[in-house]
Amino acid sequence: MEHATAHRLAQEIRQSEEYQTYHALKEEVMATAALLKEYKKLQLRLQMAAVSGTQPDNDDMQRFQGISALLFGKLEVSQYLLAEMRLQQEVAGILRIITDAADIDMGM
Repeated sequence: MEHATAHRLAQEIRQSEEYQTYHALKEEVMATAALLKEYKKLQLRLQMAAVSGTQPDNDDMQRFQGISALLFGKLEVSQYLLAEMRLQQEVAGILRIITDAADIDMGM
């Protein structure tokens, strides 16, 4: 297997519009880094509860809603989170292509 191809793909990702937008916005929102980290932690915890079929913790739900309101109330943070989601979708699409080519079932 040739790793040079993977390195070219990494370079193309870094040059993509999705990555460029994400990276530029990331620089702008780092003042809210701690809040973003807590948001993502709570988001993951709530998603895991949903996937496992358990009831999410009420305190986590309230904190997530409060943090979401704060973050999405700032245009640059909202744009950053949407750009991050678009970049994640692109990377997931690339991973799907690679796993399909390798005949690996990732359940995607």
